Amino acid sequence: MTAHPPAPGTPGADVGADVRALPKVLLHDHLDGGVRPATVVELAAQSGHALPTTDPEALGRWFVESASSGSLERYLETFEHTVGVLQTADALHRVAREAVLDLAADGVVHAEERYAPEQHQRAGLSLQQVVDAVRAGIEDGTAEARAAGHDIRVTQVLSAMRQADRADEVAALALANRDAGVVAFDIAGPEEGFLPSRHASAFRTLRDASFPVTVHAGEAAGLDSVADALHAAGALRLGHGVRIADDVRVGPDGEAHLGLLAHWVRDRRVPLEICPSSNVQTGAAPSVAHHPATALLRLGFEVTVSTDNRLQSGTTLSRELELLVREAGWTPDDLVAVTVTAARHAFLHEDERRALVDRITRPAATPGTARPGRHRA
Repeated sequence: MTAHPPAPGTPGADVGADVRALPKVLLHDHLDGGVRPATVVELAAQSGHALPTTDPEALGRWFVESASSGSLERYLETFEHTVGVLQTADALHRVAREAVLDLAADGVVHAEERYAPEQHQRAGLSLQQVVDAVRAGIEDGTAEARAAGHDIRVTQVLSAMRQADRADEVAALALANRDAGVVAFDIAGPEEGFLPSRHASAFRTLRDASFPVTVHAGEAAGLDSVADALHAAGALRLGHGVRIADDVRVGPDGEAHLGLLAHWVRDRRVPLEICPSSNVQTGAAPSVAHHPATALLRLGFEVTVSTDNRLQSGTTLSRELELLVREAGWTPDDLVAVTVTAARHAFLHEDERRALVDRITRPAATPGTARPGRHRA
């Protein structure tokens, strides 16, 4: 199943300002994938970590080019340089603070930052010390952003590396910090060959504790990965999930026919955390113009839009949304719809979700911006 590029005359030539003004919700953003290039250079100099180049602009280009190989495994290799410089509490604090400031400057009002604490212990930090450093950075960044007039809330999603054996530890860590800004658990890393069911005990612990789970699935691997995330892990959201399009067949008459798994995902309103630029880089989608997100949105799936890794994709959430307008023919109403969908599926309590939806739709009702009337329930 493929989406179609926009027809001539599609709205969006001047969409940039409206996109930046829209209060945005970001559900899938990796802390270690959103480091400023200049910060990587400075932290590498302090720690002695060797980089491909110490020129920040050239390094930023290197990350994007290296991540654009079409392979998820090659894409993940770039993280050796970001994770490599994030091994102290000070470094983690700084990067978390800067992430909040960068997101606020882009008009994001709610974000979930995810990372794998187990990857930041090379210099002796405990798992709890990692979480504490990130929390302090988020708190400082939030206070600084608000002082500058940007009201933003940022929470943490703790990831376990799916190829490792520490999911039970990370699950316990998430539960220990559920009242201190940690809102969900995730597994990340190479998808092929590492099904979520490898970590069944961690997911069982979380389910018994009524703690939310999102799972990277349907990016590098196909429908088996998605099914395992849903049925073995109990995922409430799918990280990427773009390969659910493999279970949608378009007949000669242009009618879409959903398979059993696609029906399950759509019928139960399971959100897809789709990251357009990243999906193109890893080969999960051929282009933004032909990204399955467009067809999935038209078919009524719960599509949300995220950045994945802002450094590796050289992107922002505003840029991702603008690309969908310019290259895939999305309308301003589509942008409001996916933003509202993201707000409705944020790992927040229901009253907080409603307040977040209201914050999005009120500005959208003003002249010159998207209208809220067409977002889906």
